Amino acid sequence: MMPDRPTPVPSLTDRNALTRNRNRAARLGPVDFLHRIVADEVQDRLAEVNRRFTDPAVVTGMPDYWREAMPGAKVVADTPELDLQPGAHDLVVHANALHWAEDPVGQIVQCARALRPDGLFIAACPGGRSLHELRDVLTRAEAEVTGGLSPRVLPMAEIRDLGALLPRAGLALPVADQMTQNVSYRSLPHLANDLRAMGEGNALSGRLRRPTRRDVLLRAGQLYAENHPDPQDPARIRATFDLIFLTGWAPDDSQQKPLRPGSARMPLADALASTRKPE
Repeated sequence: MMPDRPTPVPSLTDRNALTRNRNRAARLGPVDFLHRIVADEVQDRLAEVNRRFTDPAVVTGMPDYWREAMPGAKVVADTPELDLQPGAHDLVVHANALHWAEDPVGQIVQCARALRPDGLFIAACPGGRSLHELRDVLTRAEAEVTGGLSPRVLPMAEIRDLGALLPRAGLALPVADQMTQNVSYRSLPHLANDLRAMGEGNALSGRLRRPTRRDVLLRAGQLYAENHPDPQDPARIRATFDLIFLTGWAPDDSQQKPLRPGSARMPLADALASTRKPE
């Protein structure tokens, strides 16, 4: 009797659709404000490191922007197999693409292998509650109008889950942090236009393969205006982008390491007592 074959795991992302979306964004003249925010943050973080990086690489779905943002860096596409050579770089930046990865830990592992000892890895991508308003109104509108649901907004990872990928990829001194960017739009169609121009349209494998009904979109626009107005201008709507940043280092003997359990020379109670101020 032949053993049962494992059931294949369905793909989350339609890579062909994602490529089409990105190519269309490049033709439209891309909306790149999220990439500009990430590039500024990366430069700020590098400025805090007392070190000069000479062989950087960038993994991204928007190569033209990053070639200008980081001159001299090797810019590669965020394909499942990254075009990075082992030990070739002292800095690898994964820029606003990890959220589309079918295997995010695999992406980080490949970046880690491309680093020299004590090389730096930085990733940034939308996560957390990004576009939660859009997800809410599309879900409610479609259920109300058609009685069904279809995947429309990419599931977003939480900061804790993304941060846990760094040690799994073999990176040392892992840090994960988050910043929130609230963006104001005139209406849902204006937000949708920006998402298309970012290359962030619906590229889910399970997406609806026919145009969305107009009455669904109209109802979603009404719900958005009613439930998620911009607090600064209630005539507009607000969209949330949570940008999650991940930082880790390729292991090296020069790095700080935690003490072995039981290696302390002073009991904790004595250490605490020694820090008390005299009365």
